[in-house]
Amino acid sequence: MSSGSLSAFAHAFTMALDGHPRRISPKYLYDAEGSAWFARICELPEYYLTRTEISILRAFGREIAHCIGQHAELIEFGAGPSTKLRVLLDHLQTPMRYCPVDISGEHLKSEARRLKTDHPWLRVQPIEADFMRPFKWPAVRRGSGPRGRRVGMLLGSSLGNFEPDEARAFLCNVHQMMPGGAMLIGVDLVKDPSVLHAAYNDVAGVTAAFNLNLLARANRELNATFDVGRFFHHACYRPDERCVEMHLVSQARQVVQVCGYDFLFDEGETLHTETSRKFTISELQHLASSCGWHPGPVWTDVQGWFALQWLESQESRHLLHA
Repeated sequence: MSSGSLSAFAHAFTMALDGHPRRISPKYLYDAEGSAWFARICELPEYYLTRTEISILRAFGREIAHCIGQHAELIEFGAGPSTKLRVLLDHLQTPMRYCPVDISGEHLKSEARRLKTDHPWLRVQPIEADFMRPFKWPAVRRGSGPRGRRVGMLLGSSLGNFEPDEARAFLCNVHQMMPGGAMLIGVDLVKDPSVLHAAYNDVAGVTAAFNLNLLARANRELNATFDVGRFFHHACYRPDERCVEMHLVSQARQVVQVCGYDFLFDEGETLHTETSRKFTISELQHLASSCGWHPGPVWTDVQGWFALQWLESQESRHLLHA
């Protein structure tokens, strides 16, 4: 981990513990260990999101690939395991390159190596960056062949992890970054709360381990003194906000040291680690339209639990229909 990203984590974590209420961005859950735990979550029987999104990609991959077009430059924001991309690659026509963007550099490099092994024809250029902030695009090599349009992907319902103002800022920023481009966004839809509760409170305790790893990460990287066994994972659905919240709850009154500073946790006090918002399709389309995107086709599963939304910039739409 670079010193820059380490200082960012240290700053964010100490600021979170100094706040009232205490909360931290969920992006810090995804160090190498956290990413490995999340990969296990995606295989859980209760966690429907990944397999449902993959089923949509398999069922409608040809239609999605037609929207993407030939020789596209694919940018995946918050890139996780490459399983979903691999489904799309079965249908895409010679993408110009694939740029996965993620804060976890080790995870990015590992996935890039596997992709290159299995798809040696694919140009993979990982970008270690926080995609909520400006970052530098890798230059396109000379002689790289014909170039299609730039297509962003935000899959796995990652948009639901943003606060409403952050989601709007992200969609507006990407619209400005990719003139004439398009977006493919996956969102989890509003559904029976019992399904949501099970997805974030699996019987095997994998989600709990994923959440608690944040404290273990602080111990490893920030010389923190968390007794991880004195905290527990709590996730609940808030129907008033249409979101699932994840918290780490202190089991006793205790003092923890982080970066040389003492922080008091009262019994029952929490650190809010993630919000996962659930959408209606009309809500997502209204949000995208307010940022300059034109909503296109929507693909869902049979149960209507998850959706993939295609968005085009107004410039791209005008060119396609000129």
